[in-house]
Amino acid sequence: MAVQSKTKEKIIDAAVSLFNVKGFDGTSVREIAGKAKVNVANISYYFHSKEGLLESLVISYFEGYIAVLEQAFQEMKKLSSTESMIVMIRAILHYQHENRHIARLVYREISLDTILIREVMTTYLTKEKYYLKTILERGMKEKEFRKLHVSFTIIELKGMLSMPYLHPQYLSEVLHILPHEPYFVQQYAIELEQWVHTTVCLPYERTNKLRVQLS
Repeated sequence: MAVQSKTKEKIIDAAVSLFNVKGFDGTSVREIAGKAKVNVANISYYFHSKEGLLESLVISYFEGYIAVLEQAFQEMKKLSSTESMIVMIRAILHYQHENRHIARLVYREISLDTILIREVMTTYLTKEKYYLKTILERGMKEKEFRKLHVSFTIIELKGMLSMPYLHPQYLSEVLHILPHEPYFVQQYAIELEQWVHTTVCLPYERTNKLRVQLS
């Protein structure tokens, strides 16, 4: 059983590496098997096809992603909306960082209009929208957040969260920032927290008073 699990992991690691470099269409099953040092039949056994392998990668990523969001969302009952949003942002950043190679692949794939990605949108990203929308609407209702256009705010936030993991080459080659380093996650989380306070929240002094009142 352990050998089978190891074989499957080797196939996944090889596929992610090759898909990120050569793209899905530019990668053959034989190349994946060669890089993983396994028999081509193993890919058929575990995933049925190259398409099945990609589907498994995408679904696995979003299953873990939504689980992290759900856990962060549960904290909302005992936190202010500002704190809830910051907890959510930190959870997403850490998940992306821990799964950065698959994240890059997945974020590229969801820009395509395929049956798989439509299912992802319906099953997973609709849940993500619900969690973010709920926090934003509660914050506005309780006068903790500014009057925001919820959809545009989600667009802005998702862009900031995904960009470093969709374009790591740009960060390292142009901005000379290394998104794979632990310091990046820590510093970027602070920057996004600042964005929450300055863009999402009402002026700090008023927000701080409200947080004291709500605690």
